[in-house]
Amino acid sequence: MQTAVKTLKIRIKDKHASVLRRMARDVNQVFNFANETSSRAIRERGKWLSAYDLQKLTAGYSRCDGVTVGSGTVQLVCVEYATRRKQFKKTRLNWRVSNPKSPKYSLGWIPFKGGHAKYKSGQVQFGGHKFSLWDSYGLSRFELRAGSFNEDSRGRWYFNVAVEVEVLPSQGASAVGIDLGLKECATTSDGDKLQGRWFRELEPQLAAAQRARKKKRVKAIHAKIANRRKDAIHKFTTHLVKNNAAIFVGDVASAKLVKTKMAKSTLDAGWAMFKTALEYKCRQAGVVFEVVNEAYSTQACSSCGSVEGPKGSNDLGIRRWTCSCGAEHDRDVNAAKNIARFGLESLAVGAPA
Repeated sequence: MQTAVKTLKIRIKDKHASVLRRMARDVNQVFNFANETSSRAIRERGKWLSAYDLQKLTAGYSRCDGVTVGSGTVQLVCVEYATRRKQFKKTRLNWRVSNPKSPKYSLGWIPFKGGHAKYKSGQVQFGGHKFSLWDSYGLSRFELRAGSFNEDSRGRWYFNVAVEVEVLPSQGASAVGIDLGLKECATTSDGDKLQGRWFRELEPQLAAAQRARKKKRVKAIHAKIANRRKDAIHKFTTHLVKNNAAIFVGDVASAKLVKTKMAKSTLDAGWAMFKTALEYKCRQAGVVFEVVNEAYSTQACSSCGSVEGPKGSNDLGIRRWTCSCGAEHDRDVNAAKNIARFGLESLAVGAPA
């Protein structure tokens, strides 16, 4: 049986929020200490402290009075700081703010190593505390690896942990092309469509809450939008992987569109999330996944190949068109069929999948 590593996200009951915030405050202190020490070393001695150097400087912090996090968490914070400093190429990062009333408040985050969090009798044991949660996955079936506790914008806490799960290979035998769009997040060559516009549907409610200055309601609506988008994308991508042996997606990117008047719809479509979910699910199930060049996929007829279809942003309103060969096309389905053909042709000539 093939296995894969998956991260489970489970909500912790709100009664533990105060304990977790105390732990997050200690994490912030370690991060800020590393930030100050590292920036001073660079400024005064021209030396870039590594994660190992920072771990030596913070050794023993977990044994100080009032500190609620262990040495493993302190070490992971040092590693995270060094990683982000290198990623953003800065001598000093932003400070982590622990005051929840501050507009710059940093959402709580508490990392842990594998084996430091244990599940027993419906609770997670970590740092000398027991946390109750809504266990919808049945954590007793898994061996818990590394992970973290994190807080969302509404003050709710979640337990994130990596586990090893069994993965069934896909039983599908067909190939499918996917055209990414704005109104429909994704359209397949089989005619299936994933309706997007999750933000647009709740935008009137969000605007009303913002005008009324109901901050909690605004955060709740934003969370609802994100949850709807995530749920729909996961269900759609799971169905695709289960029923196909090869999946091809157009190489459309949001980098340019977010600078136009279509920016809101582009971000609402969640293309990056869709492609990321599809890619790792294909990899786990042994399905071929490839991003192909979608040039002229909208204009070319999927039946005869002649380039007669709608082109450019001026023709975005044309959703259906008829080719001179007599074939009638749905704009997005036709593009998805062409993407599928491009993908199969690239595999035929030996291009890497």
